[in-house]
Amino acid sequence: MQIIDLLFGKPLATSEERAECIGPAAGIPVFGLDALSSAAYGPEAALTLLIPLGLMGIHYIVPVTTAILILLVILYFSYSQTIEAYPHGGGSFTVAGENLGDRVGLLAAAALMIDYVLTAAVGISAGVGALISAVPSLQPHTLQLCLAVLLLLTLVNMRGVRDTGVVFLIPTYLFLATLLIVIAVGLFHTITHGGHPAPLIAPPRLPAATAAVSLWLLLRVFSSGCTAMTGVEAVSNGVMAFRDPTTRNARRSLTVIIALLFILLAGIAVLCHFYNVGATDPGLPGYQSVLSQLTLAVTGRNWFYYVTIASILLVLALSANTAFADFPRLTRAIALKGYLPHIFTLRGRRLLYSWGIYVLVFLTGSLLILFGGVTDRLIPLFAIGAFMAFTLSQAGMVVHWKRLRSPGSGVRMFINGLGAVATGITTVVVLVTKFVAGAWVTALLIPLLILAMVAVHRHYRHVAHETACPEPLQVTNIHPPIVIIPMDRWSRITAKALRFALSISNELQIVHVDTPDVDHGDHELTSLWTEKILQPLREAGLPQPKFERLQSPYRTILMPLLDYILSQERNNENRHIAVLVPELVVRHWWQALLHNQRSSLLKLLLLLRGNQRIVVINIPWYQDIASSK
Repeated sequence: MQIIDLLFGKPLATSEERAECIGPAAGIPVFGLDALSSAAYGPEAALTLLIPLGLMGIHYIVPVTTAILILLVILYFSYSQTIEAYPHGGGSFTVAGENLGDRVGLLAAAALMIDYVLTAAVGISAGVGALISAVPSLQPHTLQLCLAVLLLLTLVNMRGVRDTGVVFLIPTYLFLATLLIVIAVGLFHTITHGGHPAPLIAPPRLPAATAAVSLWLLLRVFSSGCTAMTGVEAVSNGVMAFRDPTTRNARRSLTVIIALLFILLAGIAVLCHFYNVGATDPGLPGYQSVLSQLTLAVTGRNWFYYVTIASILLVLALSANTAFADFPRLTRAIALKGYLPHIFTLRGRRLLYSWGIYVLVFLTGSLLILFGGVTDRLIPLFAIGAFMAFTLSQAGMVVHWKRLRSPGSGVRMFINGLGAVATGITTVVVLVTKFVAGAWVTALLIPLLILAMVAVHRHYRHVAHETACPEPLQVTNIHPPIVIIPMDRWSRITAKALRFALSISNELQIVHVDTPDVDHGDHELTSLWTEKILQPLREAGLPQPKFERLQSPYRTILMPLLDYILSQERNNENRHIAVLVPELVVRHWWQALLHNQRSSLLKLLLLLRGNQRIVVINIPWYQDIASSK
């Protein structure tokens, strides 16, 4: 237990929940890492598509980024209102479901679940990509590094929200500080050199143009660059993680996150334009990230460069934390509505919805393995889920304000409506431009996930309907059950089962399966039957059990037992059949391998083949400590 406490922290009581809440400063690394870190791979994703334009391509990054920034500002005002309207957490699933109906809410939930999984995978792969830029010799180990980072993130997040915020605080602010310094120094040199700064280390020479600019290409560049806005919803989904006043603290974190992201995206786009920094192919040797090139051009290769790259690596890898923070909350909200297994509502030792984390880790690891940990291969699947969730959330907020009809509702409806239209158009653009490149996978997974959630909900409704009991307790026709005890030989284990059977019924049936060529237990039981069982019962005046010997021509034990039990159930229509299953419980797990598991298999068969009138009772015999020495 001490090792577990060291790794994951000591268990937390439910009463300690508020102590785990965080303030605006810690909210930035916990809920803002995804958005902030996207400044590292969003511009790069856009520039990668501009490679065919050669040197001319980088001149389009500024107007494309301007369009993205306008959309970002619209989303900021939209989600500020969402936080105010839903102080208990206003994720897309909640907002869309309450205002547009459950099916629309499921669409938002499916899109957001996929987005969070991709957020984790893209963040980790982008972080490892930054490391490979600084140390190219590590490129053959890309996937292994990605999985190692995923394991580290899992261990950190299992300690709880508060500890995670503390751990991520320094890397986040180091990343912001170093990148803001690069932008500030780069802009200073750009201004002082009249828009023609001299790079300290020239970026790789851009290849000759192999294509002409087109509207279709610019739309694809815009859709790739929009990945920089994923994670904007995270704060609105996790409002309750903030300490009181929750709404004010959540809005402060959102404001700081959006402002910093705005500065980073604008600064990177401008410097790439003036320093002629373009993307390199991530699948080829010699790959170097855009931020690595930009830092080298502005500050050179020195200690600051390595600190900057290290901070980028850390924050990109840790950006998956946003998914770790919000995915379990989302699955819990869905499970509370009955569209996911109820196990997602259970809290673990550190007040976390642990099963959400387990599923996220499994899906993220599977994606990393499937795509080899390369960011560029994951990007096409990425933005569609996020922007679909954005659109449905903002549309839901329009209905919310319309229904509320409070002072100022008209202005708020306009802001959220503008956000819905803008993100809706972006969703269509992303889907169309990225469909062939991989967005079709997301477009296919979303309806499949919705069908799965509907099936789960249908099952829960069916079970609730079937098990509902509106009538009072029936107290007529209550009879002791017919007790059946499978017995292979006379032992303390079977003696315990027989004593318990005598306490609940007078109708006992001892069933033994004859397998003379396998063992001699049948002969032993027959010879001891009168002496060890019948005689003590006669002397005590207790009812004598019926002894049934079953023949097994094919040397199987379980099927003859199962057939006999089912026949007794059919022949006694108004009685319960209680099957007592004696079982040895050993002290060590490996000792179980030394014994047959017929009792467990029999219980499983009875659960699968039985019905409401068959009751299975386990009679455990715990191996004594002295007998194990």
